[in-house]
Amino acid sequence: MAEAVGVGRVRVHMMISLDGYTAGPNQGPDKPFGDIPEHFLDWVFRLKSFSEMHGLDSGETGPTDDVIRETAENLGATVIGRNMFGGGPGPWPLDAWNGWWGDNPPYHTPVFVLTHYTREPLAMQGGTTFNFVTEGIDTALARAKEAAGDRDVRIGGGANLVNQYIAAGLVDEIELHIVPVLIGGGTRLFEGIPAPHPKLELVRVVAGAEVTHLKYRFVQ
Repeated sequence: MAEAVGVGRVRVHMMISLDGYTAGPNQGPDKPFGDIPEHFLDWVFRLKSFSEMHGLDSGETGPTDDVIRETAENLGATVIGRNMFGGGPGPWPLDAWNGWWGDNPPYHTPVFVLTHYTREPLAMQGGTTFNFVTEGIDTALARAKEAAGDRDVRIGGGANLVNQYIAAGLVDEIELHIVPVLIGGGTRLFEGIPAPHPKLELVRVVAGAEVTHLKYRFVQ
């Protein structure tokens, strides 16, 4: 299990299908989740917590909203992959992509983007600064922990990046938001993680109307 800094944890929150996919095939700048059933995302768009993350004040409350609201609590930094930040592969163009989220991304903390190509930090509105890391997952996590202090670090995805951190034993906690759909192909969570496989302890189950939330703790 990962060693935490202070009381901070390294945690993951992933929306997945019943067959284990976090995104479908054919991901690209116009389709960040690839080819997926339309209602795969509908449940989260309706939540009040999701609305508030984007500067709005509307949406539904209830057990699922409470779970998603909790994902932002005590959060000090986030690590994401190049695909999750978006903009396509290869060197950054002069008119570089600034993310899917507009001028005020929903993170409101430092974000560390794993990439093969250098780029200067990108400061956005609302306290989000994207920092581009080319030295690998260990360096990205170390920088995120330093920025977070005694707060938590979230490994935000996509699934390929999360799988690397799990394989390296660097994740303390994972929560799966399981949507009752089948995608059938694309990017899959827990794929390619070598033996010996990590052990997980169930922390809680929250059953919502459209999604089930399972939280696990990684144990030795």
